[in-house]
Amino acid sequence: MSDDALPEPDRLGAFPRPRETARLFGQDIAEAAFLDAWNTERLHHGWLLTGPRGVGKATLAWRIARFLLTDPAPQAESLDAPDGHPALPRIRALSEPGLMLLRRPWDEKTKKLRDVITVDAARRLGGFFAMSAGGRRVVIVDAADDLNPNAANAILKLLEEPPAGATLLLVTHQPARLLPTIRSRCRVLRLGPLGPDALDAAITQAGGDPATAALADGSVGAALMLAEGGAETYEALLSLMSQSPMDRATARRLADACAGRAGAERLSRTLEAIDRLLHRAARAGLLGPPADAPEAEAKVLARLAPHDRAARDWAALAQAVGDRAAHARAVNVDPAAIVWDALAAIDAQARRV
Repeated sequence: MSDDALPEPDRLGAFPRPRETARLFGQDIAEAAFLDAWNTERLHHGWLLTGPRGVGKATLAWRIARFLLTDPAPQAESLDAPDGHPALPRIRALSEPGLMLLRRPWDEKTKKLRDVITVDAARRLGGFFAMSAGGRRVVIVDAADDLNPNAANAILKLLEEPPAGATLLLVTHQPARLLPTIRSRCRVLRLGPLGPDALDAAITQAGGDPATAALADGSVGAALMLAEGGAETYEALLSLMSQSPMDRATARRLADACAGRAGAERLSRTLEAIDRLLHRAARAGLLGPPADAPEAEAKVLARLAPHDRAARDWAALAQAVGDRAAHARAVNVDPAAIVWDALAAIDAQARRV
């Protein structure tokens, strides 16, 4: 398989990659914070771009990279890169000498993406800085949550002793999982869920369907995943949880569909659907089902989370299920077992409500 045809961990279906996304919507505060650091000559060497999945963290990282590598003015008015700059096509093609993207690598033996960023991938940073001596250099780590322990230590060493002109942009969905020493050496840019107008604009720009916005919780990434089969997976999960106890045969079929190499995409969609249900149940316990929730979802949420105590329980379970699934994927546990474990935990909690 040619390099151009290899799957990329930051791409969802046929939708544009973050580096191909023309505009960033709804994150003006984070953009302004970085621009202020540049204009006041207080540009830190390490940045954590934090926030929920799919709200534009990687898109902002690429926007910052284009800004830094296209000769910005000392007093810039925006992060817009100048049209026609010769570095822009090189950045898009990942061939710019001053840029390195660190992400989960392709495994030639298994013919799939690795579940973690390996130390071998992180060690490429040494060669990158040696070959690009002088000038401004940018490293994007997408996502830092995927770093295995040895790779994380390699990033920490760079943050402790940053090369001249280096800027490290670490995209992270769950910064609490990172080494405290990594967090302490970075400045944080927090990105929040998109408002309705910004979400609709971002979905439209990506070529998605704005009708998915109601279930997306302010995340364009979630909206695009819903359009790529995620909506059907979420509906199947709602149907399963519409009664207590859940139908174990149906749950087993849902889990088994995620097994094997062919089930890799389904596994991601199913875990996203589980995470969405748990977080929406937690909010429903405090605020009630969302006003724009479909009738079938509203009924399930009302049954699962009738009071604030249930909200706390669902929030805690969301964290626990996410942590267990992440660990299980890192050590190559059978995908069907990962999903079954999550479904069993949800069913057990639903019986206690």
